[in-house]
Amino acid sequence: MADSSHSSAPVLSAAQQAFKRNILNPWKLRLFLLRSLPMAYLAGLRVRSLTAEQATVTVPFKYLTQNPFRSIYFACLSMAAELASGVQAMLRTQGAGRVSMLVVGLEAEFTKKATGLVTFTCPDGAAIAQAIADSRATGEGRTVVCTSTGHDAAGDVVAVFRVRWSFRAK
Repeated sequence: MADSSHSSAPVLSAAQQAFKRNILNPWKLRLFLLRSLPMAYLAGLRVRSLTAEQATVTVPFKYLTQNPFRSIYFACLSMAAELASGVQAMLRTQGAGRVSMLVVGLEAEFTKKATGLVTFTCPDGAAIAQAIADSRATGEGRTVVCTSTGHDAAGDVVAVFRVRWSFRAK
């Protein structure tokens, strides 16, 4: 019989669990985006999954996200890639004091034309948590590079973004 007490998944605090429930609720997510990230709302970004380890965000190909070449405009792709890492950072900052977070760098590679729903996954929750913990321990800012990879419906990689985040505990 397997012992389930040795789970490798980090335990989320009550505040983090509440944030996760809210961000995964379609109506509450739309209200959050409309209030805090109106361009992401207009682009139709959706948070599809969120754990302590990774997040998945989608961006659709539609009239408001297209470019003249009939693919998703790179700025819309970058919004989804940034949100995939940013929502993890927001999760990790819930209920544990003030932490400022800011994108300080962005690098992107585009490998295929994005013409349908693109799903970005960022598996860097542990690195984000470590940077925030280090900043809290030292009082100094910390940076972490998060990689968000976008796949189309066929599973092909369309873009890879490396978002550099800066965290500073207040």
